[in-house]
Amino acid sequence: MKLQNFMTPKSLLTLISLLASSFAFAQIPGDITLEPAFGGATFTDPVAVRHANDGSGRRFVVELDGLIKIVDENDNVLATPFLDITGLTEYFFEQGLLGLAFHPEFSTNGLVYINHSANGVPDVSNGDSVVVEYQVSDLDPNQLDTSTRREIMIIPQDFGNHNGGDIHFGPDGYLYIGLGDGGGSNDPCNRSQILDPSTTPSGGCRSGEAAWLLGKMLRIDIDNTTPPGSNNLCAANPNLPDDGSAEYAIPADNPFVGQVDRCSEVWAYGLRNPFRFSFDRDTGDLWIGDVGQGTWEEINFEASDSVGGNNFGWRTCEGNWNRGSTTESCALSRHTGPVIEYRRNAGNCSVTGGFRYRGPVTSMQGYYLFTDYCLGNVRFAREQSPGNWVIDGTLGSVDDPVGFGEDEEGNLYLVSLDGAIFVYRGDTGPSDPVFQDRFED
Repeated sequence: MKLQNFMTPKSLLTLISLLASSFAFAQIPGDITLEPAFGGATFTDPVAVRHANDGSGRRFVVELDGLIKIVDENDNVLATPFLDITGLTEYFFEQGLLGLAFHPEFSTNGLVYINHSANGVPDVSNGDSVVVEYQVSDLDPNQLDTSTRREIMIIPQDFGNHNGGDIHFGPDGYLYIGLGDGGGSNDPCNRSQILDPSTTPSGGCRSGEAAWLLGKMLRIDIDNTTPPGSNNLCAANPNLPDDGSAEYAIPADNPFVGQVDRCSEVWAYGLRNPFRFSFDRDTGDLWIGDVGQGTWEEINFEASDSVGGNNFGWRTCEGNWNRGSTTESCALSRHTGPVIEYRRNAGNCSVTGGFRYRGPVTSMQGYYLFTDYCLGNVRFAREQSPGNWVIDGTLGSVDDPVGFGEDEEGNLYLVSLDGAIFVYRGDTGPSDPVFQDRFED
């Protein structure tokens, strides 16, 4: 099982040549290593590592087939999964169990959220994305109680690819949901740029207001619900037509809240496939790895004080350029360009967004790590001056990297779709160089 456009062979020599012509190198600290995690344990099509922030030291591995497995504080993989929804998950192409997020108050309320592609879910079309809440079992803290399943949101998918799928709680306590443009090539339904949910889609594109959430980053309040009424919710309960109620509420400061020709759930738009995104655990900044079409791969950035409403450009633009161009700058008004971009050539095929490192390895502090699915080399990006990011080089290479994850201490894990998971290690002494929040002249 492989993800779309992820078929180009890897080549370390090609990557070195590409980077040498594009970036100014600086030395990656020599103490850093990339090592097998969890005693070398392997998994089935893993895509993410998450933690519960509850002091247990557990790591949770998300597998595409619909399983979430626990690695305990001693690096043992527990035999019984935390969650098994293999019977409800469409597991094909880019579909599957794609996202996992623990409620900020998980240690007291036991609430967990997932994003998965539906298969056999009552009243949901196969392949559609479902955001679901579960609660930990009263009998076993290492298992979710499947009887507590509560469907928060259902998003129709036009095709089988570009699902997005990552979910995270932001520092504001709201749940962020990354959605791709619905698939196909070059956003044939024009999901990413259209904000008016009354627009009639063309061709074989799905009808209904909820489909216009595709190509967007959503921000919702899952601690509250929305009563019936005219609420400008595009994903209101689909089983109660025109009722307007929902199993979530809208933060009052969402950028399109209350606008009759907009979806109140939308936080940002103009995204092609934000397959992996993350929040900086220190600053609260949002980092989005958005997979490109045929010319550019990009990393988008939103500062923690953003008021939302950013347009990241797709399908009009790709990176900082008009779609498909390497010479014409993006002509879209109010375009928010990426802070990092690279050409989709010489073996590059699909960006895998990562994390800004805030863990115990002193020399890694402040680096933003990301990779490309085809080449597999992890790139270390550094903020050379405010808003100006440069690539210092690469360190570590794995086959088919599809995700990153942190544990409670901030250790950074790299996930290979082939089944292996790796972790970055290094010196933790105070004498190591730290460039965090310090810029070069």
